[in-house]
Amino acid sequence: MTGIASAGTSGPNLPARERLLLLAALGALAALAWVYLLRHGSAMASMEMHARDGTDLAMILAMWIVMMLAMMLPSVAPVVLMHAAASQRLSGAAEARWRSAAFVGGYALSWSVFSIAAAGLQVWLERLALLSPALVEASPLAGGLVVAAAGVYQLTPAKEVCLRYCRTPLQFVAEHWRPGIAGALRMGTWHGFYCIGCCGALMALLFVGGVMNLVWVAAIAIFVLFEKTALPGTRAGRFSSGFALLGVGAFLIAG
Repeated sequence: MTGIASAGTSGPNLPARERLLLLAALGALAALAWVYLLRHGSAMASMEMHARDGTDLAMILAMWIVMMLAMMLPSVAPVVLMHAAASQRLSGAAEARWRSAAFVGGYALSWSVFSIAAAGLQVWLERLALLSPALVEASPLAGGLVVAAAGVYQLTPAKEVCLRYCRTPLQFVAEHWRPGIAGALRMGTWHGFYCIGCCGALMALLFVGGVMNLVWVAAIAIFVLFEKTALPGTRAGRFSSGFALLGVGAFLIAG
């Protein structure tokens, strides 16, 4: 997009006030999600896995959606800020705020679709008696295979492409720009799917350490944030984490 590209290699800048407001909004949403998990996670963990009624299923789905938002909202902040800066540059502050809300809504929608699949998989595995609260404790072999599979995915081209869009907000916004609020919703949805492509395999690790183990949830969330924002380059980061996961998986399988 010409208007964004002309702003320079770092992209358009968002005024400090708008930047703080947007970060505060994202932080508040993430904090509310974590509060929900802290209040209800222990109740979910103590449920009898074979006694699922409609209320339990709805609660499992809600927990997955909230958990994904708690884990992923902090790491999407750079892309949201870049999109907001581009929107403000092209349409002014008032509409940019609505576009930012639509972008985050689209992002949440993508992860909600993922959550439906994850919750369904959890219930299906539980009904087949193939899933315990912590897979690594019940079956080190199965846990090791899941960890190793996540490690293999870290080394794939698909991971590299998706991670690059997560790590380079300007590239994503410039290549996927759509005008208007509906366009922002679409962009947020697309970026959410890129994030699923980047982090979906890592989310499978939740089954290994315990879906409702909040320490494990926080550890994965921190790694995702670190991978998207701090690791030195897409290839170095994904290769180091990929081989580390392969090593852990091999250890669990051998043990």
